[in-house]
Amino acid sequence: MSLFYLLLLAVIQGITEFLPVSSSGHLALLPALTGAQDQGQFIDVSVHIGTLGAVVLYFWADVKSAFFGSLRLILGKVDTDGAKLALLLIIATIPVIIIGFILKLTGLSDAMRSIKVIGWAMLIFGIVLYWADQKGAQTKAQSDWNLPDAIKLGLWQAVALIPGTSRSGITITGARQMGYTREDGAKIAMLMSIPTIIASGVLLGLDVAKNADWAMAKDGAIAAVFAFAAALLALSLMMKLLKSVSFTPYVIYRVILGIALLAYAYA
Repeated sequence: MSLFYLLLLAVIQGITEFLPVSSSGHLALLPALTGAQDQGQFIDVSVHIGTLGAVVLYFWADVKSAFFGSLRLILGKVDTDGAKLALLLIIATIPVIIIGFILKLTGLSDAMRSIKVIGWAMLIFGIVLYWADQKGAQTKAQSDWNLPDAIKLGLWQAVALIPGTSRSGITITGARQMGYTREDGAKIAMLMSIPTIIASGVLLGLDVAKNADWAMAKDGAIAAVFAFAAALLALSLMMKLLKSVSFTPYVIYRVILGIALLAYAYA
C-alpha cells in the first residue's frame, strides 16, 4: 500500500473519528468510490488505534483516574470516582464486544461494508441525531453517569457496528436523548471509545502476530501515527465548537452524503 494512500486513510480517520459522521463508513467508502483495493479491517483498526492515542492524551486526567480506579476494581472496591468510571466504561463496552464477535463469526461485518448500507445509515442515524439533539434536555453532566445509563449507552454504541452509523455519533445521540449536555455527552462517547478500540486492536494484533504479516503491521503503524496527529487536531476543535454550536452542521453533512450515496448506489 502506497504511503500516499496510507496518509489519506489516516487523515480521513483522524478527522472523522470524533465527529458524528462515521469514520468507518468513510474508510469503507474510499476504496468503493476510488476503485482501489479495500484496505481491510486491519488498517481500519490501525488508524483507530492512532485516534485512541489522541483521545487518551486529550482526556488524560479522566483516563488516569479510570486506570487507577480499575486497580480498585480488581480488589472488588468501587469507592472512588475513578473506580466508578472504570466500571461504567467496562459495562458500556460489553454489548459491542458480544455483538461484534457474533458479526465477525457470521461474516456479516464484511457483508455490510457496502455503499447502500453506509448511505442508509448515514441518512437515518443523522436524522435520529438531529431529533435527539433538538429534543433532549441538557440537565446531566458526566458526574451523573450511572449504571443504567452505561448499559443503555453500551447498546447504543453496538448499533455503530453497522457501517455508516458512527460510533461517536450514535453514542452522542443516546447521551443527548438521556439529557446529557452536548459537551459531557461527547466526552462520555469519547471515553467509551477507549476500551472498544483496545479490544479491537488486541484481537487483530493477535491475528497479525499469528500470521507473521509484518509488512501489513508496518503499514498499520505508519497509518496509526498519521491518524493520531489528525485526530488530536479534530478532537480539540470539536470540543471547543460544542460550547457554542449544536450537532446540526454534522447532521446536514450526513443527510447530504447519505442521499448522494444512495443515488449512486441505486443508479
